[in-house]
Amino acid sequence: MPTHFKFFRPGTLVDGDLELVLVKTTPADPVKGYSPGYAFKMRHPGGVRTMGLIRLRIDSAAKLRYPGHIGYEVRKRYRGHRYAARAACLILQLASKHGLTTVWLTVDPKNIASQKTCDIIGARYVETVRLPKTHEMYTQGARYRRRYRLETGGMHGPRQTAS
Repeated sequence: MPTHFKFFRPGTLVDGDLELVLVKTTPADPVKGYSPGYAFKMRHPGGVRTMGLIRLRIDSAAKLRYPGHIGYEVRKRYRGHRYAARAACLILQLASKHGLTTVWLTVDPKNIASQKTCDIIGARYVETVRLPKTHEMYTQGARYRRRYRLETGGMHGPRQTAS
């Protein structure tokens, strides 16, 4: 990652009843090993209630092997509306603007909903990796991550699947 990182203005990110609002940008922290990134809250357009959060980290795939480029969480009462999938699709253009042609998402193997989200957006399962004991995620209780690869180019949107 270059020493000088430029954050872009993401513009309006809306998909029907979902709007992503930039909450903060975080510069790289070489001491902690953190990559620069964006954090967005998910809400209804013009609304005030936060339905969830999505983060986009900008760095090499090797550096983001365990946390991934994209991370999301949807509050319990808002689950089941594909907000995570739709939000991930909305930020792909921003990832592409930073020169990322591929992004990685990592998922706890027990998190079936996140695995379905990866499938909905067309991410391809690649492997399951064991977290090293020295990694921050390991100290927080995680042991394995399922890794999914997603190309940023082309048209993306949640695929329609039968439930």
